[in-house]
Amino acid sequence: MAKVTIVQVVYNNRRFIEPVFSAIFSQTYKNFNVVAVIAGNEDGGKEILMEKFPRVEIIDPGYNIGFAKGHNLVFEKYTSDFFQLVNPDMMMEPEYIENILKAFDDPKVGAATGKLYQWDITMGTIVLHNGAHCVLDTTGVTISKSGRARDRGQHEVDKGQYDRDISLQAVSAAGAMYRRSALLATRLPSPAGEANGGHASYKLLTTSEFFDEDFHSYWEDVDLSWRMTNAGWKNIFVPAAVGYHGRGAGSSENGYADVVEFINHHKKLSPRVRQLNYQNHIFMYIKNSPYFYPQFFIREFFMFFYVLFFEIGTLKVLPNLIKLLPNMWKKRKINYCNIIYGHE
Repeated sequence: MAKVTIVQVVYNNRRFIEPVFSAIFSQTYKNFNVVAVIAGNEDGGKEILMEKFPRVEIIDPGYNIGFAKGHNLVFEKYTSDFFQLVNPDMMMEPEYIENILKAFDDPKVGAATGKLYQWDITMGTIVLHNGAHCVLDTTGVTISKSGRARDRGQHEVDKGQYDRDISLQAVSAAGAMYRRSALLATRLPSPAGEANGGHASYKLLTTSEFFDEDFHSYWEDVDLSWRMTNAGWKNIFVPAAVGYHGRGAGSSENGYADVVEFINHHKKLSPRVRQLNYQNHIFMYIKNSPYFYPQFFIREFFMFFYVLFFEIGTLKVLPNLIKLLPNMWKKRKINYCNIIYGHE
C-alpha cells in the first residue's frame, strides 16, 4: 500500500484547524502521516494542533517561511510515494485520498486534483446556488497563450460539465496530490547561499526547489504543473475526490468581461497578494512557455497600465521583479535542458 504524506503550511489559521484536521483524520485511506509547517502562529494554532491532533508532526522554523519553501522542506525530508497538499481552509470528504490515488495507477501521472467546491469561510458553510447546487471552486487550472491562468469552473454551478474532461494543463495546490518521482524529476537546485532565506539559525535547509522559492506564495503550483507537463508528466482531474475550499484570493466572477467587478475584486486583496500575483504570473510564463506568444505582450501592456492607474502600490514589486528576472531565465534554461537531456 502506497505511503502518503499529508502536508499543510499553517499561517495563523487557528479557526480552521479543527474542521480541516478532523477531515484529514477521517480519511478512509489509512496509510498516511501528517506534517504541519508553521509559517505563522500569532493566534496559537500550533498549540491547538499539538493538543487536539497529537499525531501531526510539527515543523516550526520560527518565521514566515512561505508556501513554496514550507512544502519543499517536507518534499525533501520525507520519502513517501505521494504528497497530499491540504490548504488551511480546505476540507476533504472521507474518500478524497482513496479516490485521488486511483489516478496514479497510470505511471505517467505526476499530479492530480479533486473537485473542490466553494466553502464560505465567514459562515462556515458550503456555498449553494438556489439552496441546492454546489458552486465550483476549481476542477484544475487552464493556461492561455497570454499566460493567464484560471481555475476551471470557478463560480460555476456544478452540473458535471467537467467530469469527463480529466486531462489538465495544471492543478491547484489547494488539494493537489503529487507523485514523489515526478517532483524529483522536475526539481531545480536551490540558489547557492540563499537556501535559508536569510535565517541562518534554522537547520532544515532545502537543497532543491520543487515549488519555486522565489515565488514565495501564489502561482508556484501552476509553475510546478507546467514544468511537469513540459517534462512529459500528466496532470489529472479526479471528480470522485471531493473537497471544499474557502480560498482567500480567487478570481472575479466574470473576469475581464466586467471591468468594474474586476477592479472591486482586486481592491479586496491585500497589497502583498496583488504584488505577488503580478510578479509571479510573469515569472511563471518566462520559465515555462515554449514560445513567447504575442498575446502575452498585449496582455502585459494593458495589465501594466491597469496597475498604473488602479493599483499603483503593486508597482512596488518592480525592483524585486527586475532583480529576479535573470534568475528566472536561468531556471528556464535548466527546465529545458532537463527535458532534452534528462536527469542525473
